[in-house]
Amino acid sequence: MFRTIIKPRVSETDGAGHINNTTIPIWLEGGRDEVFRMFMPNLSFENWKLVIVNIHVDYLHQLYYGREVEVLTYVQEIGNTSFKLYEEIYQSRNRCVRGSATYVNYNLATNQSEPIPQKIRQQLEQHMYDKEKTK
Repeated sequence: MFRTIIKPRVSETDGAGHINNTTIPIWLEGGRDEVFRMFMPNLSFENWKLVIVNIHVDYLHQLYYGREVEVLTYVQEIGNTSFKLYEEIYQSRNRCVRGSATYVNYNLATNQSEPIPQKIRQQLEQHMYDKEKTK
């Protein structure tokens, strides 16, 4: 599991007084940096390897400015060329968001997916989501 702390900004707060729903996918992406580093250690766009093909977000509770949030990122599934992440956002010890994102290991130069290298697969496996252990 990867853990990322985010401090909500005033600009992310909407007229209803809570964090705007459009902010949440950005925060979830912020929790994926260490996954990105597995594929592109220097995070260079010259050799970017991942394309997102699906996201899903469930909004469970409102989030507010002035209180840190914790983004938890797990690996849920690993396929031959793709993987799925399971993500949660907590604020004040409450799970406020759950979601998922699916990425494909992709060669932008050839416009083709590529198998996930064994070394990266082993790294991903270290962060597998175990529903029973995370209750």
